[in-house]
Amino acid sequence: MLEALRQEVCAANQALAQHGLVTLPWGNASGIDRAQGLVVIKPSGVAYAALRPAQMVVVDLDGNVVDGGLRPSSDTPTHVLLYRHFTAIGGIVHTHSRHATAFAQARAAIPCLGTTHADHFDGAVPVTRALTAAEAGPDYEANTGRVVVECFSGRDPCAMPAVLVAGHGPFTWGATVQAAVDNAIALEAVAAMALA
Repeated sequence: MLEALRQEVCAANQALAQHGLVTLPWGNASGIDRAQGLVVIKPSGVAYAALRPAQMVVVDLDGNVVDGGLRPSSDTPTHVLLYRHFTAIGGIVHTHSRHATAFAQARAAIPCLGTTHADHFDGAVPVTRALTAAEAGPDYEANTGRVVVECFSGRDPCAMPAVLVAGHGPFTWGATVQAAVDNAIALEAVAAMALA
């Protein structure tokens, strides 16, 4: 099962580059095997074109590496925290795609302006509150996950599979890692339309 997930996660990360959603190594995709409680995530700093399934890193839901010779993405604490809280999701994507990141860094929600948006996202894509100075310290990545969970208090993450982290960038998710990629593609498209 993990070998298939490694392949899916590797392909998802490469798809982020193919769709122009990432620049340099700024972004990552992960998938979870819920039965084993293990997450497969992109290794840190490896160019997307060079990624191979065997390089994907396996971590537990506390972020501890259980398999893989490379360091997992620096965003791993965010991913595992979201998996622990959003128990219906199977994949997560984080990008710094140009238009969605512009909304995130402006600390502005992406409004729902039409059916293209509504087909993927139930209402305006929310933006988290900004992290405090203390939260932006050594535990930044875990605190990023915490503000996302806080933002979704009373919201269904399956109906709204995206969030903008204030001053940072977008995260999307879905039932699978491919669904999370599809939502990242859709998010960037609706963000571009909203800015047009």
